[in-house]
Amino acid sequence: MIEVICNDRLGKKVRVKCNGDDTVGDLKKLIAAQTGTNWEKIVLKKWYTVYKDHITLEDYEIHDGMNLELYYN
Repeated sequence: MIEVICNDRLGKKVRVKCNGDDTVGDLKKLIAAQTGTNWEKIVLKKWYTVYKDHITLEDYEIHDGMNLELYYN
């Protein structure tokens, strides 16, 4: 189990626990359940890298305690 912190820079900071072999789409669904937004409107970024839904967190080397940028499309 890893914990990922997502910040949308508008005052909303979400902590989500997930597995390393979960996909980014699974992570978006967990974030959407906590924020009340549609998971398809969520965009996760780190610097200029936009994370794609079908790739796992391990492949992107997302580790425990990592911060991601949360945007709404």
